[in-house]
Amino acid sequence: MAFTLTRVLVGRSRLTSAQSRPRLAHEQDIVLSEKTARSGRLHVVRGIPLSSPANRPQMSAEEKGSVRRRGRIVTMPAATGATYLAHTLDAYGVTAVFLVPTILSRTLYELEQHTTVTRVVTHGEKAAAYMADGYARASGRPGVCMAQTVGAANLAAGLRDALLACSPVVAFTGGPFSWSRHRMQYQEIEDFPLFKQVTKFSAHVEDVTRLPELLARAFRAATVGKPGPVHLELPGHTGEVIENAELDHAVPKERIEVPRYRVHPDPAAVREAMNVLTRASRPVIVSGGGVRASGAQDEIVALAERLGIPIATSLNGKDTVVGSHPLNVGVPGLYPRASANEIVLEADLVFYVGSQTGSQLTLNWQVPSTSTRVMQLDIEPTELGRHFIDATTILGDAKITLQCMLDLIEQDAPPSDPAWLNRVDEVRRRWQERVEPLLASDDVPIRPERLTRELTHALPDDAIVVVDTGHAGMWAGGYLDLNHAGQGFLRTAGSLGWGLPASLGAKLAQPDRPVVLFTGDGGFWYHLAELETAARWGIGTVMVVNNNRSLNQEIGPYSAAYGGSLHGRHAELWHFEDVDFSHVAESLGIRGYRVVKPSDLASTLEQAFAEGGPAVVDVATDMDILAPKGVATRADP
Repeated sequence: MAFTLTRVLVGRSRLTSAQSRPRLAHEQDIVLSEKTARSGRLHVVRGIPLSSPANRPQMSAEEKGSVRRRGRIVTMPAATGATYLAHTLDAYGVTAVFLVPTILSRTLYELEQHTTVTRVVTHGEKAAAYMADGYARASGRPGVCMAQTVGAANLAAGLRDALLACSPVVAFTGGPFSWSRHRMQYQEIEDFPLFKQVTKFSAHVEDVTRLPELLARAFRAATVGKPGPVHLELPGHTGEVIENAELDHAVPKERIEVPRYRVHPDPAAVREAMNVLTRASRPVIVSGGGVRASGAQDEIVALAERLGIPIATSLNGKDTVVGSHPLNVGVPGLYPRASANEIVLEADLVFYVGSQTGSQLTLNWQVPSTSTRVMQLDIEPTELGRHFIDATTILGDAKITLQCMLDLIEQDAPPSDPAWLNRVDEVRRRWQERVEPLLASDDVPIRPERLTRELTHALPDDAIVVVDTGHAGMWAGGYLDLNHAGQGFLRTAGSLGWGLPASLGAKLAQPDRPVVLFTGDGGFWYHLAELETAARWGIGTVMVVNNNRSLNQEIGPYSAAYGGSLHGRHAELWHFEDVDFSHVAESLGIRGYRVVKPSDLASTLEQAFAEGGPAVVDVATDMDILAPKGVATRADP
C-alpha cells in the first residue's frame, strides 16, 4: 500500500492547493511507502498559512519538521543540517542574521519556528556584511551574514572592513554543486578563493557530517586571539545540500563572546615592562581597540592615574578613555587632534596597548619619532615588534596584563615628572584656544566643527556613535568628545559607506541603547537603500549627515591635477546634487530633520534623540571647509 501526498503550492502570503491548477511538467506527486509514512521521519503539512505568526496554527513536532521547497511543502528528516545550524546559532548567542535571499531558506525557517533570532533581509550583500560587522562590534558576539553563490563576491567585499578592524563576523555562502563545477553552470564562478584574503579562516563544508566540526572551528577562529571574520561555503547555490541532509548531532551549549579565552602574561615580562614604564621621564600610553575587546577600560585608566601618565587613544579605541578625563590627550595619527601628535612626538616612551600600530595611528610611522622607545602589549604575537623591532613586548590579554601591572605598583609610587604633565596641559590648552572660534562659529553654511561640538553636548550618556571614514572620521577623531563612561564609539576601518548599515546592526545588537550614525553625504549615498531596511524593521538609529553636497576631501588631489586651481569641469569629479535627506527619510516613513542654521543644531539634535529613531538629521554644511590632516610637527616650546 502507498500514500499519495497532495501537492501544496506556496503563494506570496499563503499556501494554495495544487488541485486549483494543472500540474506543471516539472512537478510530480510524492509517493511514500507505508513504512516510511508511519516512521515519522517524513511528514506533510497541508495548507498552513505562513505569512503571519499570529495566524499560524500550532504544529506538532512532526509538522515542525516540514519546510517549503520549490513551490510546495515537502518533507525532511526530523534532524537535518538546517535544524542543527539554526539551533547552534541560537545556542552560540546569535540574535540576528543578515542576508540577501535566497540562502539557507530551511535554516531561516527553523530560526523562525524555534528561536527568537531576527532575520534581516538587506538590499545588498555588502550591506549585510556591514550590518553583521556593526552587530559584532557593538555586542562583542559574532555577527552572522549570508549570501547565495551569485552574491558571494559581494559579501566577500564587505568582510574587508571586519578583517581590518578585528571584528568577529561569520559569513555563510552557497557553493557550486559537485556535479556542476567547471561545467559553465549559470552564474557560477569559483568564489571560494576570494575569501582567503578577507578572513582568518575559510572552509568548504563538503559533507553534512563535517558541519558540527567546521562550524565550531569557524566560531572559535572568529573569537580567539585577535578576532576577525570567518567563512563557510556550503554546497548548493543556496546551501541546500547541507540543509537537507540528515544530521543527528548534539547542539553545543556554549554562548560565544569576545574574548573567548584570556591569555596570562609572563610575570618576568610584566616586571620588565613596569621597570621601563616607571623609569621613563615623558611616557605616554596609547589605548587601542583591543582594550575595548578585552573590557580593560577601567584597568588602563587606573594605570594612567596611578602613575600620572598622559593617555592617548587610537581612533578605534576612542571610547576606552572618557574624553573629559584630565589625562586624555586625544587621538594621534592621520585623523587626529593635532595636540595629540605634538604630545606623542615629545614622549620618550610610548606604551601601545591593544593596537596594531598601523599607519592610521602613527601618521605613516612618523609619530612617534624613530628615536622614541616603544613598548607593546597585545594578544596577537605577530603584532609585537612588527613596526618597532626594538620594542619591549608583552604577550597577553589586556585586562589580565594591566591588572598584573597594577599589582606591582607600590602604594607610594611617585607619579610622572610634574614638569611633563604641565607641558602636556600647555600643549592641550594651546590647541583648545586655536580651535575655539571654529567650535563656536555661527557661520552659514554650518562649519563641521560647530556640528561636532553640538553633537558632543547632545549625545545621550549611553549612546553608541558609529562613524564613517573620510572627513566623518577626521572630524570625529579630532573634534568629537565622548564625555561619559557609558558612551561607545565604532568607526569603519576604511570602507566609505560602512556607517549606515553598521549602525543598523549595532542598534539590533544593543536595542536599549541610543545608536547615532555620524557620516557625510558621500558615505550616506553608498547604501541609501538601507533606509528602507531601517523603516521596515523599525531600527531606531538616529542618523546625522554632514551634508556638504560633495566629496570635498578630493579637492586637494583634483586641484593638483588641474594645475593648482580648480577650473573647467572639475566639479563633475566631486560635486553631488543638493539633496535634502530629511525628505528622502520622510518618503519612507522615517522622521526627518533639516538644519541650516547653527543656532538650531542643539534643539534639533535634542528632539531627534528624545523622539528616537529611525530618524535622519540632515545638516547643511560648508563645502569649502576641509578637515585638517595629521602632521608630524612638534609644538612650540
